[in-house]
Amino acid sequence: MPAAERSPVPLPPSLLDRYARFSCYNSPYPAHDRGCAVDLYPDDGTAPAPVPGEVVDTRTVACPDRPYAVDEDHLIVVDVADDWAGGRGAELLARVLHVDPGVDAGDWVAAGDSLGESVRSGFFGRWVDDHLHLGFRPTEANPYRASGSLPVEPGVEVAGTPWDGTGTVVETGQTYVRLDAPAHPDPGSWAALAAEDGTPLDGGLAHYSGGGAYAADGVDDAASAGTVSLLGTEVGTAAARAGAGADVTWGDLAVRVDGERATGLSLFASRDEFGAKVVFHEGHGFAVGDAVEVTIAPAASSIRLG
Repeated sequence: MPAAERSPVPLPPSLLDRYARFSCYNSPYPAHDRGCAVDLYPDDGTAPAPVPGEVVDTRTVACPDRPYAVDEDHLIVVDVADDWAGGRGAELLARVLHVDPGVDAGDWVAAGDSLGESVRSGFFGRWVDDHLHLGFRPTEANPYRASGSLPVEPGVEVAGTPWDGTGTVVETGQTYVRLDAPAHPDPGSWAALAAEDGTPLDGGLAHYSGGGAYAADGVDDAASAGTVSLLGTEVGTAAARAGAGADVTWGDLAVRVDGERATGLSLFASRDEFGAKVVFHEGHGFAVGDAVEVTIAPAASSIRLG
């Protein structure tokens, strides 16, 4: 494949700003390896088309059997409009998952048009909110394979938000708690939890094996090489990727809340609502209003979910 076709696909502000949150790494599936897809989280349960183009195909696909999820997922393939992203769309097919299609092959969709209804997929962990999965392939590539998408690169500035590990529980689910800290530094702009050097982080730390780091003002080359630290602990190793940012391999870590072992931290970029999200794969005993402290320490092994 020509080098130009492997260069990261830009995710312009006009795309990302339709959604409340995004993550390129917070998934155990191969489609997200090395930041080769993005999950887009609408704030109202809708499924706005991320890119303009012609619908090429829709398919129903099998997904893992979960008691909290639907039995089937769906794939929508879009031949991206030629002029999208400064002409990059001419060489791209877009793959969108986790939407029950309200469109058919041959339909033209404008960016922001409804693709259908979002579904709670069996590909989601119980703690994962509904979202659209978006990946890109060259137009001549097989659009149905789960892996093989091009890397993507958010075209927005993501502020790294420091955190001391403390906060008050403001939301709970069976397998997660969300804290009120760190607070969003500038609602309406993009922010993510920062490593100790200020680098914005993404991914499941460390319940998924890999994560990522975004470029940030005042941070040299977005942790392009070397170690990544959070809450006083070395948590992973970063390696530069094409374009800006870095891929991060998490170490073996134990995340604890007031001493209770958690599964990990869910890391993402958010425009408005923020606060650390802690995952407990087997449940927890915390309640809204609890003041807690999260710690990270080296461990014999992480609790890996994928």
